[in-house]
Amino acid sequence: MNNHILLELLEYKSWADQELMHCLCENQDRLEPEMLKKTVRLMNHIHVVDCIFAAHLTGQKQTFTSTNTDATPEPEALTWAMQETNQALLKNLQKLHESEALSRIHFQFTDGDPGCMNPTEMLLHVGVHSTYHRGQVSQMLKDAGIAPPRELLTRKLHAQEPERRKV
Repeated sequence: MNNHILLELLEYKSWADQELMHCLCENQDRLEPEMLKKTVRLMNHIHVVDCIFAAHLTGQKQTFTSTNTDATPEPEALTWAMQETNQALLKNLQKLHESEALSRIHFQFTDGDPGCMNPTEMLLHVGVHSTYHRGQVSQMLKDAGIAPPRELLTRKLHAQEPERRKV
């Protein structure tokens, strides 16, 4: 199995999560308390869903009963937690053997409904899911007069490999 595209998606996700969390941390004093809480809760939702699927991928029992936590974490603590979980997801992909990539895993969603996905679908889900919610947070920042980071794959690639800009 060629994991290159999925690996690129998860690396991009990790980078984009960190970019947006850094922006939230740097601008938390510019946001109304309720708006800060909403943005952090959305980012925490991304993190909780990542944790849930990381547990499914490794066969561990996940302990969440919803897709967010009761308490809202501090932005700095959430930044570190997200980075750690993103690294775990990347490691999981790197260890994923071709014979396992499409094997179905049965699990239970937080609402109690049964689910069944293969590891490739689970990793694709966390990558796409996070993009959707980062877009929501970015729009909330724009509405508050704060420029969110430009979350573009092209920006990530050229920042990490400046030689790509050379003709």
